[in-house]
Amino acid sequence: MTYAGETTIDGTLLRAERWTTLAREHEARADGMTAGHRARKASGQRHAIEDFLYEYYNTRPSVLRRWHPGVGVRLEPVPGMPHEKWRWYTTNPDGTVGLDAAAFLRDRGDSVRFIHRLLTAIASRPTFTGCFGLHEWAMVYRQDEHRHTLPLRLGQAGTDAVVQAHPIRCSHFDAYRFFTPAAVDLNRVRPSRESQVEMDQPGCLHASMDGHKWASKLGPAVPGDLALDCFELALDIRLLDMQASPYDLTSYGEPAVPIETAEGKAEYVARQREFAARSQVLRGRLIEVLESLMSAAGTDVS
Repeated sequence: MTYAGETTIDGTLLRAERWTTLAREHEARADGMTAGHRARKASGQRHAIEDFLYEYYNTRPSVLRRWHPGVGVRLEPVPGMPHEKWRWYTTNPDGTVGLDAAAFLRDRGDSVRFIHRLLTAIASRPTFTGCFGLHEWAMVYRQDEHRHTLPLRLGQAGTDAVVQAHPIRCSHFDAYRFFTPAAVDLNRVRPSRESQVEMDQPGCLHASMDGHKWASKLGPAVPGDLALDCFELALDIRLLDMQASPYDLTSYGEPAVPIETAEGKAEYVARQREFAARSQVLRGRLIEVLESLMSAAGTDVS
């Protein structure tokens, strides 16, 4: 994000009035995005669609609402500013507060380099849209017990028939590892943790949702608006992920995307392409963050 501030040789200086306003706006946006989850958690309710983003990605609303200015931005201090107490922030000789990129790289250098390799590799590849969300179907194939208590739209036999009638080509390891034992050998590729950089591609819904994971792992290096943009995209993608799944979402008021039909496949691909385009933009912004972080710390991105 480009901020209006006083640009100096040390980066961008944000005056107190400007950055405190940005922080309040960020907190309000984050609170709005997590309101439903927080209310459900307080009452002990489950949500088959959205809980995934909080449990699988270990998303904490309190952390999500923290506004960070990003790499190379210095904040004019105000009494009681929280950044002074947050990890990897430092007070500069002129009294301003900002991210200590060198300290962050010392602690998270391996993760930064891996994320950079992965995101640049994904960004360089064409978008593949022939999977039709069948990973979710493979996760319940010939299985009596499922991750969610929701009924299957087509029943178990009908669900199994869809899996058997379609080629499965899931390239994302963190989806593939949840396939049922009977479905594992139906996958035409064999993704692994070691091959993730070589296999992830921009059309994959889960690779795009992972933008939220990488933004979270980069923490204070990621400007607040980018962090929330990644989370918002993950929310939107997760809905399609479940709408195209074998589960019946009528209890949530959500229509199915019936990928077992030609019309459902067409809708899935259209939305998949839209998400891939959005994700490529955010991926590019995360790559810029990574490269700015390495540059600020005087480290080669390789």
